[in-house]
Amino acid sequence: MNVIQKLFSKKKKAKVEFCQRNLEQFLQEENYAAYNEFLSRKNIVHKEFECQSRCKECRMSPYAMVNGDFVTAENSEELLKKMAEYID
Repeated sequence: MNVIQKLFSKKKKAKVEFCQRNLEQFLQEENYAAYNEFLSRKNIVHKEFECQSRCKECRMSPYAMVNGDFVTAENSEELLKKMAEYID
């Protein structure tokens, strides 16, 4: 791949933010490896906050903020799929 193609093929970095309490409540141990692989992508920057002041949503289901948008799901596996679709 030449230099020009490399410059124009760069993906924009996606910003993923999590609530620590939400992760503790909903992230299942069997999904740790999949989350680690997803968050290790070069085009993803992630951050975990102690609280994001979304207590009502936090108690109900797993969620993440992806590029400033609220993404929620029934379980942590579905959330991972939705985040991947959102970013890709």
